[in-house]
Amino acid sequence: MSVPSDLSYKVVVITGASSGIGEATARLLASRGAAVVLGARRTERLDAIAADIRAAGGRAVTRATDVARREDLELLVGLAVEQFGRLDVLVGNAGIARTGPVADLDVGGWSAMIDVNLRGVLHGIAAALPVFRRQGRGHLVTTVSTSGLKIVPTQAVYAATKNAVRTLLEGLRQESTDGVLRTTAVSPGYVRTGLADWIDNAEVREQVRRDMERLAIAPEAVARTIAFAIEQPEDVEIGEIVIRPTIQG
Repeated sequence: MSVPSDLSYKVVVITGASSGIGEATARLLASRGAAVVLGARRTERLDAIAADIRAAGGRAVTRATDVARREDLELLVGLAVEQFGRLDVLVGNAGIARTGPVADLDVGGWSAMIDVNLRGVLHGIAAALPVFRRQGRGHLVTTVSTSGLKIVPTQAVYAATKNAVRTLLEGLRQESTDGVLRTTAVSPGYVRTGLADWIDNAEVREQVRRDMERLAIAPEAVARTIAFAIEQPEDVEIGEIVIRPTIQG
């Protein structure tokens, strides 16, 4: 009979760990005994989070990470192996939303979302998969979005990047049925994060902020969902989880 995994034996890399869902996940997993390796661009914030975790008796290290740079992901994964001897889970959480009408022709914003939301996930896979294969097991947990499930105006390109990731993970899952790799796509709805700060279109940015104030759930709710997927026995794969506010349409 399989039993749930003990997080005290897990080494977890988290991208986008300096705030929001990434920070909440780092704090929760560390409080349950996991060693966490935190990556983001805001290093001062990362270091403060890691210091809090260590002060509470947890294990945490950090590295400046831009997921659009493949070498940054390789160094982050390498740090996990160097410090803790292995890598059990990669939580690919870094993401940006440059939402607005397609007619705005924000080509720079489109490229940025592709670089972070899609290429960043690919870079994480490229860095972690060889380690997982050598170890004989590993788990990719990736933050997607309900924006890819319900397509709405102003989110066409953002949703496209998220649906590309969903497709990527399902294809990878089908290629990985030898028991070595688990993949989990977590699709949050409105969550209280700073994602709206990336939106250049002022009207859309303020609408998103109003919706967050009215609807959003705490990032800790998503962190608990991620922990649930990680805690499952090694022969159980939670392929996809959708978590949203009860009042979100």
